[in-house]
Amino acid sequence: MSTFVPPPATAAWTHEHARQGFEVVYFRPSGDEPHGQHIVGCTTAVEDGLTWTVDYDITLDADWLTRRAVVTGRSEAGTRSTVLQADGAGRWRVDGAPAPHLDGCLDVDLESSAMTNTLPVHRFRLAVGGSSAAPAAYVRALDLSVERLEQNYRRFADEGSRQAYDYSAEVFDFRCRLVYDEAGLVLSYPGIATRAA
Repeated sequence: MSTFVPPPATAAWTHEHARQGFEVVYFRPSGDEPHGQHIVGCTTAVEDGLTWTVDYDITLDADWLTRRAVVTGRSEAGTRSTVLQADGAGRWRVDGAPAPHLDGCLDVDLESSAMTNTLPVHRFRLAVGGSSAAPAAYVRALDLSVERLEQNYRRFADEGSRQAYDYSAEVFDFRCRLVYDEAGLVLSYPGIATRAA
């Protein structure tokens, strides 16, 4: 079964191909959720000639379910922010309003972030060959709009001490193999990001 060591205090990724940019994240125990995680990070990027930054502050419970995410974006258009709250059972509120289009989602997934692909694999505890759907509350980088993203993860054979998953998001016609370190953080996200040393 899939098990990971606790996350490091910090990690970073270089974004590539789809955009030029860098992401830095900090992990610490959550003061709001017993045995949960508090994750604070920032991505800066240039994409299609546009510059932007996205800051995020995510609270997870002990089962790595997203309970709250505050996302702030900056671009030429100005600064905007959105707040997502989840009950841990698949019901969400966005900026205080019910968001039934997200029913059944258990994770937040930020278009700007390689880190958020960490969240579902921690919950799955999949054996090699096992697979799981992972619909997510997907936050766009430029305008912070929130939509439902259908995704699927299938655990592939380990690469030494590293776990590998075949990932797909049909709406983008995107498939790749994600490789994770012992803490369940993405090392290689083909076409998107690479973990910085």
